[in-house]
This record gives sequence, C-alpha cells and structure tokens, in this order.
Amino acid sequence: MAYMTEEEADALDEELTRTIPNVDFSKPDVFMYQRELLSILKPVAADYLKTRALATHQTPIQIIDALIEERIAACR
Repeated sequence: MAYMTEEEADALDEELTRTIPNVDFSKPDVFMYQRELLSILKPVAADYLKTRALATHQTPIQIIDALIEERIAACR
C-alpha cells in the first residue's frame, strides 16, 4: 500500500479545508461493496478476511485477489 508523503498530506489537507468534497450518496461505494461481499461469506471466512485486512492494511478484495493468484500459479 502506498503512503502519502508529508507534502502530499499537507496539500490534501489544504485542498479539503478550502473545498467541500462532492459526494454522490446515490451510488454504491467501495465500503458498501465490501460489506455485501462479507455478508455472503461464511462467518469464519469473513472473520478471516477482516483480520487479515487489519493486519496487512489491505482491503478484503485485495486479499481475495492474492489468494486467487496463488491458486492459479499453483495450477501452472
């Protein structure tokens, strides 16, 4: 995961201080998508993904993607 430099963080803070972000609440966001994904999984799988996401600073989608890539590589 890429982190912001101090200069980038300061520039973002300044931009958000001067303007009001335009958020369209009628469209689903990444968090809604992830909640829906976790709700259809078995509880143990959802807990695993949430724990790994917190430990690795990744999204559940990124973790699933890496697991799938590992399985594909193992089949080759």
